[in-house]
Amino acid sequence: MEAFTKNDPNDPWQLMRIFIGESDKAAHGKYHGKPLWEALLSDFRERGLAGCTVVRAIAGFGASAKARNILSEYLSSDLPIIIEVVDKQSKIRSIMPDLDEMLDGGMVTLEKVEVALYRPSTKS
Repeated sequence: MEAFTKNDPNDPWQLMRIFIGESDKAAHGKYHGKPLWEALLSDFRERGLAGCTVVRAIAGFGASAKARNILSEYLSSDLPIIIEVVDKQSKIRSIMPDLDEMLDGGMVTLEKVEVALYRPSTKS
């Protein structure tokens, strides 16, 4: 595993953000029917991606313009979820076909990032 990284111009680091709803389920594939955020997190870990974080937002809306916010949480558990994934562009691009199969709705964004440090913790 790399301790300090240099961006390879032929395969730069990339950040992928996936915007979904908390109640979304995996549409197809081996995780069919599971909570989508959980299915994606498990899938990305199994694939050995460099890092993934799932964030539960307090408010937002998407393509359907359905507003979701924490104030109505007692009525619904469908808050916005953002999944952030970092890895080399080639690896991110390679998972896109499977990601397209798992997502019924949502939004995926990609941007180049510079990774200054990437190493496992030495703490037990």
